[in-house]
Amino acid sequence: MKYLIAGLGNIGEEYINTRHNIGFIILDAWARVSNVEFTDRRYGSVASLKHKGRTFVLLKPSTFVNRSGNAVKYWLKKEKIPEENLLVLVDDLSIPFGSMRLRAKGGDAGHNGLAHINMILGHGNYARLRFGIGDDFMTGGQVNYVLGKLTEEEEKILNKRLDLALEMIKSFGTLGVELTMTKYNKEAKALDDGEEYSY
Repeated sequence: MKYLIAGLGNIGEEYINTRHNIGFIILDAWARVSNVEFTDRRYGSVASLKHKGRTFVLLKPSTFVNRSGNAVKYWLKKEKIPEENLLVLVDDLSIPFGSMRLRAKGGDAGHNGLAHINMILGHGNYARLRFGIGDDFMTGGQVNYVLGKLTEEEEKILNKRLDLALEMIKSFGTLGVELTMTKYNKEAKALDDGEEYSY
């Protein structure tokens, strides 16, 4: 079984460690702990690794977030991966920073990357793991916030959540999206003090 894990983000030094690049950051963490390296290929940087008999193709599109669909469609076709085996990692303004939500399908929720993938694939029937980046910005400041660098506190929270994010991705490939949602979604929105985010 083969899976495409597409982490959304923008290429270029000015976008490194920004909130909009959460997808890149998660995939980089998995590659690092698995001792695999990304290779620049058509439409993105690609790495491949195995876990419990499954092959995971990791994709960091080089098309910029707003054109992510081109890379996703190309690599689904090239690797002969069915669309039900696609998982997109994406930042989400609508949930608190560090909270995660796995969904089997859905709309774009105002995210340009998901909107383009939906347009190119012709539907939104694919899994997505949303990583909350919060909405701590003034009216009109959304773009600067999304493209802004992670704060020191946000980096600490992100680093604490990476292991769980990777667990959820691996579970997506081994247990499937529905069982993974049941197993992890409650834990994925829990605060360190045992409270839960309400959303």
